[in-house]
Amino acid sequence: MGTVNDVAILMNANLERILNCFTHHITNARAEGINSKIALIEKMACGYRNKGHLKTAIYFRCGNLQLYP
Repeated sequence: MGTVNDVAILMNANLERILNCFTHHITNARAEGINSKIALIEKMACGYRNKGHLKTAIYFRCGNLQLYP
């Protein structure tokens, strides 16, 4: 288990990235959300025969497509 000193060293090494988060208010939360949706799509399908089918399913589910006029 890490000590307080280990945490301080880690934060000091990444201080610029940590401050950028507060300055620009940008996180990777949206990318993580999309990744979890893609993982769910793959799990629901129990695999795809080829990458094209997976790509189509991702566009369909994550693209908020409206099929009705």
